[in-house]
Amino acid sequence: MRRISSGMNNADVQYRLRTHESKLNHSNNQLGSQHRIQQLRDDPIAAGHLVRYQSYKGRVDTFETNAQVLTERFSVREGYMNDSLQILHRVRELAVQGANGTYTKDDLANMATEVDELLKELIQNANAVDQDGNALFAGTNTKTTAFEVEMGNVPGSAIPLVAAVTYNGNVDSNKVEIDENQYMNVNNSGNRTFWSEHQQLFTERDASGYQASADSVIGVDGHQIEIKRGDNVYAIIAKINDSGAAVKASIDPVTNGLNLITTDPRQLWLEDISGTTLTDLGVIAGNDQRPPYNLAVNAKVSGGSMFDSVIALRDAMLVGDQEAIGGRVLGTIDQSMSNLVTRVAELGSEYERAALNITRNSNTSLNVTQMISTEGDLDFTKAITDMKMLDYVHQATLSVAGKLYSSTLLNYMR
Repeated sequence: MRRISSGMNNADVQYRLRTHESKLNHSNNQLGSQHRIQQLRDDPIAAGHLVRYQSYKGRVDTFETNAQVLTERFSVREGYMNDSLQILHRVRELAVQGANGTYTKDDLANMATEVDELLKELIQNANAVDQDGNALFAGTNTKTTAFEVEMGNVPGSAIPLVAAVTYNGNVDSNKVEIDENQYMNVNNSGNRTFWSEHQQLFTERDASGYQASADSVIGVDGHQIEIKRGDNVYAIIAKINDSGAAVKASIDPVTNGLNLITTDPRQLWLEDISGTTLTDLGVIAGNDQRPPYNLAVNAKVSGGSMFDSVIALRDAMLVGDQEAIGGRVLGTIDQSMSNLVTRVAELGSEYERAALNITRNSNTSLNVTQMISTEGDLDFTKAITDMKMLDYVHQATLSVAGKLYSSTLLNYMR
């Protein structure tokens, strides 16, 4: 129940004026920010939707950026790989010429000079870095030189030449998110890209009676494999073959030793992450050396890199060994080219997938932006109309208030 008094009109007028001023202020804020929702209480359901849409758009934009960065890196890597393929084409031409038997030893020595320069260019490509100075072909160990060159004396040459090329990177890969819980496995290991043959390892230690004395973990081509106490060599072989690593294991029928071979041209990467299983089997020499140059001394290893193939061609030309040039050397060069073509094709496929993700995420971002606009953007026509109406009501209120207080001091004195 309201009390009727002389102050009632003043209270009502002040209340209505403050209410209209608040509505006018809210309308002005909407027009200034171009957003319909200024506070959660304006539209709680729409505000909840808007927050989720904005969060999703942020993730989609990140996915698009990730895919864009991948395509740029893939393009740079593909350029160096294609250049290396052209180098191998020229190396093969020289190998075919040197194997036809029409050139003298001096001619072959002159060809060896060009092969040596092509080898240096090939190593330069393998050690390429991107715009940030990160090695392109060193796995995740991007702050190191991917391949280290060892100089030495070579028969037929009066000066030291490249005698060996060793890999300094690793075989780890990066997972890049390109969609919601969808990742691209990016592997840029140089000992896959610049390899020539399937690498094989034959151990001479009899493993027929071996049993793991404790739980351990071994690393095979970057895959971690758990070995349980009591596992024999056949259980270990089965675990390696089922691990997804590009390595197949078997037992040698003659020596009963553990044999390993890669399923495609690449370098074996073996380590005891915990325990000594591979060391006990005679596969590696222990953990004193890092992979891939930690293999046991008594283990027999075959299969080299494309650098080894080019070095073998140069050395055969320096001594005039045409039979080796036309046989084993030419064969390994062909394998090097075949592997590099395969790697370029894989990289091209990854590039296309990343490019498709850029397109899809760009379209998704536009759709989500439309949803954000629907929920949160301001209808300017309606907002201006409402503001004009509020302003009209405010002016009318002020006019009525002025008439209520029309009495003056002279009227009061009379």
